[in-house]
Amino acid sequence: MKISEQKKNVKLIDKDEDILRASMSIKAIAHPLRLKILCVLAEKELSVWSIVDCIGSSQSNISQHLGILKNQGVLVSRKDANKVLYRIGDSRTLKLVSLMRDVFCAST
Repeated sequence: MKISEQKKNVKLIDKDEDILRASMSIKAIAHPLRLKILCVLAEKELSVWSIVDCIGSSQSNISQHLGILKNQGVLVSRKDANKVLYRIGDSRTLKLVSLMRDVFCAST
């Protein structure tokens, strides 16, 4: 398929509020560590320490990035006794990460 044909099939964002929401979400997940956190949380809810174990960074660093993702509405959290559990709050985020995998990780 030629590029000109591909352009005809592409639907673009046309509302300012949708552009703002999309750009804020992309900005929030653009950091490599935050993207890795999302990949770890893709299928399950985890505590900060479980995320630290999976990723291998410091607890304070992971907590800082979790805060950014939560403030942008990408993640949600809940208390369970003395732990805070995190999960992806919007299924569209998983679609975006999956699409990024398809685009950037596919073998050529």
